[in-house]
Amino acid sequence: MAIFYVPTDGPLIATEDHGRDLIGEAFASAADLVVIPAARLSPEFFRLGSGLAGAILQKFTNYQLRVAIVGDISAYTEKSAPLRDFVAESNRRGDVRFLASASGPNPRILG
Repeated sequence: MAIFYVPTDGPLIATEDHGRDLIGEAFASAADLVVIPAARLSPEFFRLGSGLAGAILQKFTNYQLRVAIVGDISAYTEKSAPLRDFVAESNRRGDVRFLASASGPNPRILG
């Protein structure tokens, strides 16, 4: 499995175009999985009503790329039951995973 790691440093991923750019980079790397630091995602991504998360993640799914969003998102999930449900459902399905960290033999799955 080839993994494309989005750098920790860089501008926020805040638009659908940013998501498409990541897909292009993942394909250029022949990746099957894209690892995105949660800190790189715009706060709007975590506000489900904005539609940003759905739009970006659907594009990854359409291109058959798996996604791991890694980092502490508790500030968002504590305030939003729908987001908690979305995270839990995503982790159950497996194409999109939310992980507290990617270190260690068994990364801790959120949700």
